[in-house]
Amino acid sequence: MITELKFNLARIALYPAPLRLLIFILVLLLLWLPVAAPINLWVDDKNLANILTLPLLYGIFASLLRLWGKYIYGQPNLWREYGLVRTRRNGTELLIGLGLGIVSVSSLFLVEGWMGWLWWRQPPVFFWRFVVEGLIVALAYGFAEELLFRGWLLDELQRDYHPRVVLWADALIFATLHFIKPLSEIIRTLPQFPALVLLGLTLVWAKRCSKGRLGLPIGLHAGLIWGYYAINVGQMVQYSDRISEWVTGVDRNPLAGGMGILFLGAIALGVRRFSQMSVQAAGNE
Repeated sequence: MITELKFNLARIALYPAPLRLLIFILVLLLLWLPVAAPINLWVDDKNLANILTLPLLYGIFASLLRLWGKYIYGQPNLWREYGLVRTRRNGTELLIGLGLGIVSVSSLFLVEGWMGWLWWRQPPVFFWRFVVEGLIVALAYGFAEELLFRGWLLDELQRDYHPRVVLWADALIFATLHFIKPLSEIIRTLPQFPALVLLGLTLVWAKRCSKGRLGLPIGLHAGLIWGYYAINVGQMVQYSDRISEWVTGVDRNPLAGGMGILFLGAIALGVRRFSQMSVQAAGNE
């Protein structure tokens, strides 16, 4: 009976990618909603409800990945297939990504300060607290989102589609899921969407140029968040009114404006070039 069940589950691997994704999401929701729904009903504070339910959702997601790999694909350690490997190389690439993200965000603020669009403030007394908090938050978000988008989602798409289709599909899904909001907010924050698409493309290229390891995309994603958190949340800058926030960044998000898109474009071109070189080197081996 158990063997027959395993065999039936393995047939899911033959389904088209959209159907496999839908099945996974439905199973995830079926496991999460019975616990999350009562919490949302009983807890009036929505922030507290999110704090209680979202980590639970991600915990179930991470656990389900192991079962998905074992029973659907016959790969008990699917996380390794996604690029989560405990190697010095992966750790080094994570640090490189962190550094690249921090330098990019800092350079963006420095250029905008030189242009007279913002000015720097004296660091607050507890500035280092923001730096440490920012690093923890950034690594958590970077790990969670890269396992989701450049791990599970990318892997499912790669099983069915051409690499170019996979690249754009992953980036567009990443941007769209971050852009679910009322129509008025979509219009107001419109520059964020191309920035998110560009970031999604960059993170796929980052994974490809590191031969499928997730250290570099996790580090780069986390570095961008860390730089934003330390400078903006730490109240290190004050924007002037000399130019539209569509240039400097909607809602003070430096990557959600014209300048941010330019800087992301420069990162994307560099990472894409390294990705192409990595693929060519692998083909010559």
